[in-house]
Parts: sequence; C-alpha cells; structure tokens
Amino acid sequence: MLARRRRDPLQAARQRGQELKLQVDSLLSEGQSKGALDPNKRRDIYQRCIQLKRAIDENKTTLQKLNKADEAAPVGNYEQRKEEEQNLLDRLTLKLQELAVGMSREPTNETDALNENKEDDDSPGEDEEESEESKESSGEEDEEEEEEEEKKEQESPKHASSKEYIALGDFTAQQVGDLTFKKGEILLIIEKKPDGWWIAKNAQGNEGLIPRTYLEPCDREDQESSEEPSEEDSEKESEKDVEVEDKTTDGAEVKQRTDSHWNAVQKAVSEINTVDVLTTMGAIPTGFRPSTLSRLLEEGNQFQASYFLQPELTASQLAFRDLLWDAEAGTIRSRPSRVSLIVTLWSCKMIPLPGTSIQVLSRHVRLCLFDGSKVLSNIHTVRATWQSKKPKTWAFSPQVTGILPCLLDGDCFIRSNSSSLDLGILFELGISYIRNSTGERGELSCGWVFLKLFDASGVPIPAKTYELFLNGGTPYEKGVEVDPSVSRRAQGSVFHQMMSMRRQPQLLVKLRSLNRRSRNILSLLPETLIGSMCSSHLLVFYRQILGDVLLKDRASLQSADLISHPVLATFPKLWEQTDVMDALRSAWAEKESTLKRSEKRDKELLKAKFLLVYHDCVLPLLHSALLPPFRWAEEETEDARWKVIADFLKQNKENQGALKTLLSPDGVHEPFDLSEQTYDFLGEIRKNLA
Repeated sequence: MLARRRRDPLQAARQRGQELKLQVDSLLSEGQSKGALDPNKRRDIYQRCIQLKRAIDENKTTLQKLNKADEAAPVGNYEQRKEEEQNLLDRLTLKLQELAVGMSREPTNETDALNENKEDDDSPGEDEEESEESKESSGEEDEEEEEEEEKKEQESPKHASSKEYIALGDFTAQQVGDLTFKKGEILLIIEKKPDGWWIAKNAQGNEGLIPRTYLEPCDREDQESSEEPSEEDSEKESEKDVEVEDKTTDGAEVKQRTDSHWNAVQKAVSEINTVDVLTTMGAIPTGFRPSTLSRLLEEGNQFQASYFLQPELTASQLAFRDLLWDAEAGTIRSRPSRVSLIVTLWSCKMIPLPGTSIQVLSRHVRLCLFDGSKVLSNIHTVRATWQSKKPKTWAFSPQVTGILPCLLDGDCFIRSNSSSLDLGILFELGISYIRNSTGERGELSCGWVFLKLFDASGVPIPAKTYELFLNGGTPYEKGVEVDPSVSRRAQGSVFHQMMSMRRQPQLLVKLRSLNRRSRNILSLLPETLIGSMCSSHLLVFYRQILGDVLLKDRASLQSADLISHPVLATFPKLWEQTDVMDALRSAWAEKESTLKRSEKRDKELLKAKFLLVYHDCVLPLLHSALLPPFRWAEEETEDARWKVIADFLKQNKENQGALKTLLSPDGVHEPFDLSEQTYDFLGEIRKNLA
C-alpha cells in the first residue's frame, strides 16, 4: 500500500481552523437559545468557551510559525491565505469572549450590556425579567454561602487578611523558590515584600515568589466596569458591603461582592476587565496593556525620584554611603558610577491610534533601570508632542531651554552603580486616557522595549542612535506584538519584509557619552538616579547644600535630631511637581544672568544666591492656597497652575522679591506645618535596591 501523503502545514492549520469554527458555531447556538439556561448549563458553556479559546490560541501560534518554505508543494497566494486564516481565528476569539461575558450575566459589565443589545434588540424586557427572577431565586442560596464563608474567615485570620490577585500573564520560575503560574490564574498573596517579589500560593497549595507587576486585584474590575447605579441597586450593594469568598470548580478562591459568583469566575479565567472590554470593542490594539510602570508609581514613593535623592546609609547605619565630604575641595566628593550617560529620546514612529471611544490626555514615555526582573531606579517620565497631520509619530524636545517645561526634555541622564550583567533601560510608551461613555480615567502601555547596556562579556554598548522595535503586552510577557495586524514575522521577498519592518512601532533613542562639564555635574549626584538634563544643575545645588548641613555644619555626626532647613525639607517635592521646578529653573536662570563672571566661579556665593531664589520662588508657591493640587494629565488643572505660577513670577520680578506678595492681604497660604521647616534625614533614608 502507498503511504498516505502528509498534509501541508498551511492546509492542516486551515483544516483545524474550520473544525474550530464548527465548534464555536455549535457553542454559540447553545448559548443563544431562547429561554433561561440553568446554572449548570451556563457553567458548562463557560468552561467550553475557555477550552476553545486555548485551542484557538494554539492554532494561532502554529500559524504564526509557518513558513512558505515548509510547504511540500508551491502554494499560490500563500501570505493572503495565511492572513485570511489569522483573521478567522481573531473573529472566533471575539465571538467566544462575547459569549463568555454573556454567560457571566453581570448587568454592570459594559461588554455584556453591549452584547445583549446586539443579540436581542427586539425583546429587552424578557432579558430583564429573566435576570430579576434568577437573582431572586439565588438570593437565599447566596446568603447561606456568605454565612459559611464568614465562619471560615473567622476561623482562619491569616487567610482573611490575605488577598486574591489575577495573573495578567504567564510566568515561568527562574530560580529555586519561584512559583510558576499561567495567565488568568487566581493567586493568594501571603506576604508583600518591598522588593517587588511577593509570596503567593496557587490553587494547588504550592507557594513561591512571584513578580508583583504580573498581578491585578480580583475586585478592581468591579469598580472599573460598574456604571452609575440606581437607588435600588445602591441599597442592595450597601447591604452587601462585607466581601465573602467563593470557590470555583478548580478550587481557586475569589472574592465577590454581588449576588452571583459568575462575574468572579469570569475574571479569574478570561480576564475580562476594562482593557479587555476596550480591546473587544476595537478601541485599542490587542497588544495594549495597563501601564506597568504607572502602577508602580502609584503604589508608594519607592520608585519616585524624591526617594532616590535622599542619602543612603552604610550597612552599619553610622555613616552615609553615597554622600562623602572632600576636605580639600570644601564640598561633597564626586563619585563615579558604573553607568553614567545621557539618553536622548528622538521620536516614536508608527504608534497605533486608539479608537474614538477614548480621548487621549497625554502621550509619554516612562523609563527606568531594569535587570529583566525588577526595577532598580526611579521611574522618569517624558511627555511627547504630536501633530494631527502625523498622529502616529511622537516627538520630543532634544534640549529644553527658556520657558519650555522640563517635562518635555528628551535629554535624560542615567546613573547607576548596579553590578548586574543584565542591567539596561526599560522604555514604556504610554497614554493617559478618559473613556467618553463613562468618564473613567486610566493609563495604557502602547508598547515597551528593553535596551541592555552591556553585552555578554560585560562591555558597555556603543554610544550611538538605536532604532528599537516595540513589544506588546507587559515587560514580563514575551512574544506579544503591539498590533498583530502588522506582524513583524512577515514572509516573502526581501522588499516585502523591509516594508513590513517599516510599519512596525519603534522608538528612536541616542546614547551619548559625557563631556567634561556633564561628567563633573553628574558625578555629584546620587549613584542611582534618572532625570532631566535641564534640571541637573539644580540637583547639584541641592546635593551640595545637603552635604554642608549633614557633613560640615552638624554639631555632632552622631546626632539624629531634626534639622531646621526648609530647602532640604521641600526640594524633593519639586520632582513630583514639575511646573514648580520650571519656575525655580526660570527664576535661577534670570538671577544667574545678572552675576559677574568672577561671582559665577565662587561656589559659596552661588549657593547663597540659590538659597535666596529658592525662598523667594519655591516656598511661597508650594504652600499657596491659590495653586490647585497637582494632577497628572489634566489640562485644565495644568493651565490653572501655570497661570498662578506665571502671575507669581511676574509679581516677584516687579517687586524685586516675594516679601511684598507674602505680606499682601490678597495672598492666601495653607496653614503652617512644622514639616515645611524640618528635615528628618533618618526618616528619609532609602534602601539600596541594586
């Protein structure tokens, strides 16, 4: 007998796609049948949705790896057939997501409401009656479940204090003690460590370390996706303020606040959150994710520049590790570091556009030092500009001078003394947005790229311009594209591949070595820090004043008393309010222009003049009641703040100082607080993350 001819790879993938399509159509017909489905049937359909989704993903992966050279015989229109099959799988994925949301039957879920409108425009009243009846019938059962779970929580206080998180991506253990998990898995957090690696337990009872940036709280989507409730709904929710725990079929525990646990099960398995809703609606590309670096900035000050400005103590806690006195020079000692360079952001090209359902408030790049697993420095943000004629291109100011805000400064200094061989710079492109329908605000990552600063042998990479192609997903996800519709895995002729690469989202940056002046400035800064070059000279003043107060003028080096010094107490706050930093930069430039050349060479005179400018400019602004609180990416607030700052600077110039303005009855200031004057260096100590 003749052996059966092996099916060509593309033909096999297309055949598998047709089989999956038949299964999806059959499942859709079951899920859209008239009449209410019993809970067991809904659960069965939901689980089958997940299984089919995994099968489709596997076929997608197989399809992406196919090459025309793998075919046993020539295939006409190979790329077109492959693209058609990819589009079919994408459509099947969307249908499964919509069906899964429908099975959760959560009325506050925006995607579910959208699907109900699409499926049954003719009979909305019947759906409402069915949902009300199902809620009433399940109310008694849920009350009994709540009582049982409350007893369990009281018996296990440790478990009650823990919190469940959803995994945003797959993670494979990198060393002994790590915990491997899959995307969508529910994890119970046992201990939150400050280094970003938390101790977690999975549904099987295994414990280990996991990276915090992979996680999202289970109850976050409830708050994000809920619309304005009616009076009856708010009364029902107020009666159920106590969060109880339920168990899914696989034993994973999730928290829920509604009368049905389907929504929690849905989030645990298919991760339908705000970003998934926007992706399903076509508002954003599938490679967009919630911003990883933005979340880190919101969770405390350990990744703020103000934290890294503080001096670091030695292991003995008896001296400063990175702030030493040079008796011969009469100032702090310069300290070289392993990495000291300037990164210039040039532009971002071919960045996908979000849909019209969201309004973009800010386009920006966040960057930090990264070793592949954790952030090793502060997270620095540079805002981009764009033109309506070229909406996919972001631009940066290569050098900020004059009245241009430092937030636009594309010249960034990088300092690090980390000995990690994998040390590099993590760039994350992001947008801050507001949803037109709900008014909800958020921040999305439009892609990321990691630039290693050393090769395999430990030699620094050359200082030149780098064209970096962006990855989708989070920095802990691999192989995700920003926009799969423009795949970088294009096959065909060399010309076709070149054209495909030109359409890829990319970031252009330039690494520059230091000249003598820049090296002298940066050597006086902390060993680990990222910031704008336009403000680096102001940081030097702060560090020199810090050295004078802590090392030279302190009565006893063993004294840990509070120090009366408003500049040291308030200067780190400027890094969180960049417009006030711009005011200081402008006022100092104006003052410096009046100094003679001999005065500019006198370091003590310059520090004295700087202190006067700081007291005249910054202190009144920081505590002015007329200055609205700083809010990121709010244009009205930013304009209002800048108007107050501009008026204040104008009055200072006319009155030759701030004294007249401070004594004026029109000036309104916040109540005096002792923290404005006192510097507690022990309370501001930072830990070494390197």
